[in-house]
Amino acid sequence: MSTLPRLIVPGAPAGWDRDADLSAWSWEHVPPLPPFTLVDGSGPAEQQTRARVCYDSEALYVRFDCDDRDIWGTFTNRNDPIFDEEVAEIFLAPGEADPVRYFEFEVSPNGVLFDARIHNPTSQRSELAWDESWNCPGIRWQATRDDAAEHWSAVLVIPWMAVAPPGVLPSVWRANFYRIERPRDAEPEYSCWSPTMTEPADFHKPAYFGVLELG
Repeated sequence: MSTLPRLIVPGAPAGWDRDADLSAWSWEHVPPLPPFTLVDGSGPAEQQTRARVCYDSEALYVRFDCDDRDIWGTFTNRNDPIFDEEVAEIFLAPGEADPVRYFEFEVSPNGVLFDARIHNPTSQRSELAWDESWNCPGIRWQATRDDAAEHWSAVLVIPWMAVAPPGVLPSVWRANFYRIERPRDAEPEYSCWSPTMTEPADFHKPAYFGVLELG
């Protein structure tokens, strides 16, 4: 396995009004992750995604900016199977070990959220179980789309109280950031921060999750 990517997560900008609409926040001082790579590691994604991550004592903040020449989606309800269409995703787990249990968050271009707890003891799909009945307490999210500009974005605010173990907030987390892009006139494109080296694409490979270090 190649070396896993590591990110020193910066603190959230001091000027953010946490009670404001998520679209009011400026992310220009939060550096983006490197360009997304195809999930099999074969090269960069054609339709790129720029992810930004920061944190404070209350939450992890994530923004995706997605190039998309064919933005679409039909689902409207929370926990609909938006992964069958177009989404940006985060998988997240406390600690540095390869996780067996982790959290999954997805947002569609139309602002539909999917959130679940995952149990993945063997990294095999036949053994994977997810709990879609779990709704992340206190989560905030928003998506905006600009079809003319061939661009959409999503912001998520994931409260530590919902995903961290009791006690002191862990300083190291395992995570991956994903994109499913499904142009209606071409094959789907699966891309991510840390490629899982799978064909067909499989995001549920915890050994390939990157490392987040809270700065």
